[in-house]
Amino acid sequence: MNTLSRVSAIAIAAMMATTVASGFTRPAQAATLSGGFDVGPGGFQGNFNPLAATAGFTWLSIYFEPLVTYDAKLQKTVGVLASSYDVSPDQLTYTFKLVDAKWHDGKPFAAKDAKFTMELAKNAKTGSVLAARLTPVSSVEAPDDHTLVIKLSAPSASLMDTLTKVMMLPEHALAAIPADQLAKNAWWSTSPIGTGAFKFSKYVNDQYVELTANTDYRGGKPALEKIINRYFADPAAAIAALRAGEIQFTYVDSNDVPTFKDDKSFQVIEGNSFVVNYLGFNHESPIWKDLRVRQAVMHAINRDAIIQSLYGGAAKPANCAYVADQLVPKGIDDYAYDPEKAKALLKEAGWDEINGGKPITLLTYYTTPLATNVLAAVQAMLAQVGINVVPRAVDAPTYNSIVLKPDADISQFQLVYAGLQNGPDAGSINVGLNEKQIPPAGPNVVRARMPDLTAALDAALGEPDAAKRDERYQQVCKVMNGQLPWGTLWVANRYGVVSSKVKDFVWTPAPGGGPYQADPQRWSIAE
Repeated sequence: MNTLSRVSAIAIAAMMATTVASGFTRPAQAATLSGGFDVGPGGFQGNFNPLAATAGFTWLSIYFEPLVTYDAKLQKTVGVLASSYDVSPDQLTYTFKLVDAKWHDGKPFAAKDAKFTMELAKNAKTGSVLAARLTPVSSVEAPDDHTLVIKLSAPSASLMDTLTKVMMLPEHALAAIPADQLAKNAWWSTSPIGTGAFKFSKYVNDQYVELTANTDYRGGKPALEKIINRYFADPAAAIAALRAGEIQFTYVDSNDVPTFKDDKSFQVIEGNSFVVNYLGFNHESPIWKDLRVRQAVMHAINRDAIIQSLYGGAAKPANCAYVADQLVPKGIDDYAYDPEKAKALLKEAGWDEINGGKPITLLTYYTTPLATNVLAAVQAMLAQVGINVVPRAVDAPTYNSIVLKPDADISQFQLVYAGLQNGPDAGSINVGLNEKQIPPAGPNVVRARMPDLTAALDAALGEPDAAKRDERYQQVCKVMNGQLPWGTLWVANRYGVVSSKVKDFVWTPAPGGGPYQADPQRWSIAE
């Protein structure tokens, strides 16, 4: 049996604000913590529905909870609403024992709620972005109030990672809503209920969300009375609010870090993003059909220069989806910066006839100043070899609406600059590259149709022997490196800054904002 203990995570800090931003009003209580929880690539501003969340779990997991989550170091899964689990010898049956918990309206949480949630998450009609990840789940059973049984059609190495993102939902509150009407239902932003340490209080449109303490929380009465998530147009605005004392926490870019490093009023939190940034070639666009063109893009970009000058060295070049030593085979191409080689490859491929100097839309949802500078550098480097890209930055919902459409307009995203989780579970990239995940089935937004890559991914995900799984992922890396479904760039560190008066506050620069074990009931503010 695997016991899922809830251990304390690393304590970090941030202070209670005494000033109020122009146009923003909040209660002046000493036990209120405000933050820009949805700023940066780990956030998903304006999304209240965990089924639709591709990010924003830092905030959502304060009031919703999954069965299991990652610890604060993203090294192992720990229990939240599950106290333990057993896996059958054939790795096809997972049996979870559930804790005693209550919904925010006082009703008991039971296995039937977990079964209901899993069925919602599996159903694409609900708008669930998890449906494709849960394809191996053949059935879900609730034999009693405290037992949940998940059965698979085939072993899935990534099931536990997926379950960290399945936030439990109340059957009694949502069962009457038709599946195809659930995604846009007002319930999410007006009266959602979870089992977490804080419960939903109110949402002021495009300004902030307020949570209040769940005084009956099974983990103990929260130290804070309220937590507020402020909305900002960009990280620069959030940083200004942090310096002014209007909030106590926000995400920052690496180039913002030096201004906080030596200031004792703040603490900088740094960690691996577990996200690989890449240029995604839209494989339905004829301009990328020739492998030599994709190779030319890689050789045209001076990744080391970008990492040193823009990221301050806080990133590692990636030559496939992975940078972890055990997942990267020896002898793969490092695609060294070589603009002359890039020009030669383009000439061999007949680039002037394929596209020449015609503009190529480079779509991204990264809107930070750092991302803008990175794309400007990429644009200039590609221009030097004769590839004319035009960056277009949009917010995450707009990006998703463009790239996830089954009949998407290729001209709007011939190339994307994006990121995808490459850990803590190595199988996380499957949804972005497996041809079975092409929209609407899943988020393979580049429409990669590479049989060798799909076979390698399927083999890795279905490998029951953990000792052999790394070898399987090395094969995934090898195929990616040779066939270039993406132009992989780097895996960067991420940063948060908190004011130094908040105690026991935990933030981890996790992909998509987590989730992870943050124990928000312990967060407090020193007088």
